Amino acid sequence: MHKIVALWAIPRSTSTAFEWMMRQRGDLECLHEPFGEAWYQGENPMWHRFKEGEVTTPGLTLNSVWDDIQSHASQGPVFLKDFPHYINHMWTPDFLSNFTHAFLIRDPAKTITSMYKQWPDFAEGEVGFPEQRALFDLLTALNGGETPPVIDSDDLLEDPHGMTQKFCDSVGIPFVEDALTWEPGGDPSAHSWWDGGSFHGNLAKSTGLTPQVRRHIDISDAPERVKQVHRRMKPHYDHLYAHRLKP
Repeated sequence: MHKIVALWAIPRSTSTAFEWMMRQRGDLECLHEPFGEAWYQGENPMWHRFKEGEVTTPGLTLNSVWDDIQSHASQGPVFLKDFPHYINHMWTPDFLSNFTHAFLIRDPAKTITSMYKQWPDFAEGEVGFPEQRALFDLLTALNGGETPPVIDSDDLLEDPHGMTQKFCDSVGIPFVEDALTWEPGGDPSAHSWWDGGSFHGNLAKSTGLTPQVRRHIDISDAPERVKQVHRRMKPHYDHLYAHRLKP
């Protein structure tokens, strides 16, 4: 089986922009949240807000997704972007040994307020910070204390060239500078199973990963539930942030 580079992210972390950059390379089969499709829309949906009558796909399960990923990897190297909370019950050492792991983190003040804007009724179990930390800690233990690479979204957006190069070096793939830019009008929704890709509107207008000034999000005026979720998620983010690849 060829290399499977897995980027374990959390929702609203600029992870699809990173995935779009990886697609420009042309040397990896790129998969968009394959486990998420089964978690949300498989034959046995596992998301917290599922109601009878909503979209399901007979035959689509987390195990069938894993079979499909292995099929892709039998033909060539694979990059996938997904969220750890979809598969936390699958984290056996044998299963995890199939991947080259990396993590993309983002300030929870930014991810949670963005989730609230898209999904005012989001469930805390869809946020994913505790599972992201748990997977990071498990992999660190399995690797004898060696931590997997962590990229922070703000660092990436401030220095796309430098941080992408660090990412590529850390997972053992060549850095392809040309992949940082693309023509506007791309269609990320073509690779998204979720409601036609409405979460990716800004990405469709973009022309690449270009340096951006770091901005601060103030949640003092956010709804109380958003602030409560933020308080519970922040320690998990801080834990991974301490191990991030430095700009």
